[in-house]
Amino acid sequence: MADSRETSLNKAFVCGFPIKHSRSPMIHSHWLKMLALDGSYQAVEVAPESFADFISTLKSGESGYRGGNVTIPHKEAAYALSDAPDELARELGAANTLYREEGRLKATNTDGYGFLANLDQRAQAWDAKRDRAVVLGAGGASRAILQALRNRGFAEIHVLNRTLARAQELADRFGARIHAAPMEALAERLVGADLFVNTTSLGMDGAEAIEIDFSMMAGSGLVTDIVYAPLITPILQMAQAQGRPICDGLGMLLHQAVPGFEKWFGRRPEVTDELRALVIADLEKH
Repeated sequence: MADSRETSLNKAFVCGFPIKHSRSPMIHSHWLKMLALDGSYQAVEVAPESFADFISTLKSGESGYRGGNVTIPHKEAAYALSDAPDELARELGAANTLYREEGRLKATNTDGYGFLANLDQRAQAWDAKRDRAVVLGAGGASRAILQALRNRGFAEIHVLNRTLARAQELADRFGARIHAAPMEALAERLVGADLFVNTTSLGMDGAEAIEIDFSMMAGSGLVTDIVYAPLITPILQMAQAQGRPICDGLGMLLHQAVPGFEKWFGRRPEVTDELRALVIADLEKH
């Protein structure tokens, strides 16, 4: 645990391009206040052509940051430019959390942790059965979720994407339990599924969503969506109307922030109802 003298010097960041809509400063500032720490956390917009220079100043200590979060479009570059990515980041080829330790810039990826921690907190016993999971989408977020579900012990994980080759690339990356399929196979792959995850932008900020019949899922099969604006997405609305248990994606954002905060500020924060309400109130303003 960091003492107050050390903590008063701690600075962390979130960088991306663009970055102005990030809720990360709100989350970390809340924790700093709750834990009575003197550190700071700020959003820094860094264009892709400037990212390598930004990392250089981070490594040298010139920036004054102990570490930070990295978001779109810098996650792959953050992994490549770090000195010591961990096993999770190496398999993903992407990092969202950087921290200086023992003179080196270390990297990890906490997206999968955040995804699982959200379900563990808000959907009790969601993984009591781990026979089949269905993941829609093969983008960057899908990678971390496939890795997390595989590591949690799901027997079969089906990843569906409009471009089959991208889904197949992920199946090849994460091993024999991952099965690629085109979007047209969704109904077939949902049969008996214990979990459905939307990792696409379908339904985000008013975008249209496809019609999905969740009735062929296992009796207690859970539907979740990593989109959190709106909180109850069109896909979650469909599942709810069909009597399915659901879990929104906001908790993934909140929980993925926990390990980084602990690295930078020396205390492990909690994801509370108060923090969740704070972010929801902000979402409702926009």
